[in-house]
Amino acid sequence: MRIFITAILVFLNFILQTTILPYAAIRGVVPNTALILVVSYGLLRGENEGCIVGFCNGLLIDIFFGVSFGFYTLLLFLAGLWAGRGQKDFYRENYLLPIISCALATIVYETILFVTGFILQGETNLIYFLLHLLIPEVVYTAIITIPMYRILFGINEWLELKEKYKYRLF
Repeated sequence: MRIFITAILVFLNFILQTTILPYAAIRGVVPNTALILVVSYGLLRGENEGCIVGFCNGLLIDIFFGVSFGFYTLLLFLAGLWAGRGQKDFYRENYLLPIISCALATIVYETILFVTGFILQGETNLIYFLLHLLIPEVVYTAIITIPMYRILFGINEWLELKEKYKYRLF
């Protein structure tokens, strides 16, 4: 059941991020819901499920939009691994850590994209990158993290209760 729901969430997130969210762009910046999903799964379920969700999200992005195959897969896989490392020491009802984790993951993700995509091509306008791309996307992603994490937290709690009482006879 968990695999099925996770697959549906990954697919719905991909559809949402590629079709509807570009219309909700603020000054050309769209929140990275794939990164939010990966970090949230890493924090809620651990590094194994964070890596799997990151791999699947990255693979979808690479198949449909990637220039070099495996780049986004590797980035989101590593984000799931990083977020899942601290899963055991994390109080899941606290919303501050997911917001900070998603903001830090967005900073690292976008910086890697900037270094590999722009600097290697000769575009070195760091001030433009910081003011018009990085800071607005970090803020927008952090704001969207709150409702999205709440939904994922509720789904995770429901699935854990279902798994806990699966073999119990009443």
